[in-house]
Amino acid sequence: MGRHLIWDWNGTLLDDITLVVAATNEAFASVGGPSLDVEQHRRGFRRPIAEYYAEMLGRPVDADEFARLDKIFHDSYRVALPDCELRAGAVEALTGWGPRQSLLSMWFHDELVPCVDGYGLTEFFQRIDGLRSEVGGDSKASSLAAHLGALGLAGADAVLIGDSVDDALAATAVGAPVVLVGGGFTDADRLRAHGVPFAETIPEAVALAATL
Repeated sequence: MGRHLIWDWNGTLLDDITLVVAATNEAFASVGGPSLDVEQHRRGFRRPIAEYYAEMLGRPVDADEFARLDKIFHDSYRVALPDCELRAGAVEALTGWGPRQSLLSMWFHDELVPCVDGYGLTEFFQRIDGLRSEVGGDSKASSLAAHLGALGLAGADAVLIGDSVDDALAATAVGAPVVLVGGGFTDADRLRAHGVPFAETIPEAVALAATL
C-alpha cells in the first residue's frame, strides 16, 4: 500500500460503543441527566465532548463539572473494558495493509498502550499515541498534527480511518485524506453527510483507503 495508514481506536478498531453509552449514562445519572440509547448517542456525539454533554443535559457544562463527569465516565468504562471485542475484520485489515500503520487515540496513553498490546496488535503499528493529559474530550486535530510530526510525515503522506466527524475535521486540518466508518460512535447518515469517503465496515474502509 502507498500511504501510511493512521487508525483511530475507540469505535473504529475497538467495538466499544455499548461500553461508551453505558458509561456516558452513568455520568449523566450523577447529575440527573437523561439515559441515552446507542442510536441517540450516535446522533448527538461530537467533540469537544463537553459541548456534547451540555447539549444532552440542556445546560452549560463548565471545565470543573466536565472533569468530574469525565472521571465517572472512565471509571465505568474501565470496569467493562475487559469483555470488549475488536470490530469485525479488524485483524485482517491490519494484516493486509502492511508495515506503514500507526494508531492515534484520544484515550489516555498509559492505558491505551497495554490495552492494544492485550489484543495482540502492537506489532502492526510503527507508533501508538494516546492522550497525555488527565482530562479528555478535546478535538483530535492537534494530536494528529503531533502524531504525524513524530512519524516524520506530512498530512498528504497518510490516510486516516475513524468513526467520527471530528476525525474528518482533524484530517482536513493537516491535509490528510480520511475514510469514515459506520458502526462506531457516530450515526452513519451524519458521516455520509460530511462529504468524505464512507464505509459501513472495516474491510470496506481499508479498501477505500487504498484507493486514495
